[in-house]
Amino acid sequence: MNTTHSLAQSIRPAVSLFVVLTVMTGLAYPLAVTGLSQALMPNQANGSLVHDQHGQAIGSELIGQSFTNPAYLWGRPSATTPTPYNGQSSGGSNLGPLNPDLAKAVQGRINALHKADPTNTAPVPIDLVTTSASGLDPNITPAAAKYQVGRIAAARGFAASQVQAVIDQATSERQLGLFGERRVNVLQVNMALDRLPPISTTR
Repeated sequence: MNTTHSLAQSIRPAVSLFVVLTVMTGLAYPLAVTGLSQALMPNQANGSLVHDQHGQAIGSELIGQSFTNPAYLWGRPSATTPTPYNGQSSGGSNLGPLNPDLAKAVQGRINALHKADPTNTAPVPIDLVTTSASGLDPNITPAAAKYQVGRIAAARGFAASQVQAVIDQATSERQLGLFGERRVNVLQVNMALDRLPPISTTR
């Protein structure tokens, strides 16, 4: 009888502690964090979604998308599977710099860029032909965006200065002027391009 009583006394605190910790860490803490994030930064808490003029979510500021139409800015290639920019399988190709498959993939991307804009003789920026470690990059460098200005302008009937102005507006500076690099959000540029009317040719 004493043994049973002692066992019950030992189990009761453990069960009580388990229940208290479950409520605190499994309910109270997540609810508090969710509430604060929704109150202080709702856009980031909900995935930094990007909406069109009709309020329809068409993407995220944090995840790239595949654009192949010459009239759009193209982003950094993605090595995620089974589809590019797959948020559920974030990762790179893990191909070393001497791997022939990597060289073949890079050359194929260079060829695609030259085919889309055969008059462009500028060096191809590295981020347009190599994938990132995450495979989800939504941004490219200003140099990579500038490389595509002529192709986009020709495809849309815009002046190159129009396209460059849109790119400049979608360019973010280094954080606090120190961290990271200047970057251009591909989706924001393409949305802004779709909102621009072409230059009239009438005088």
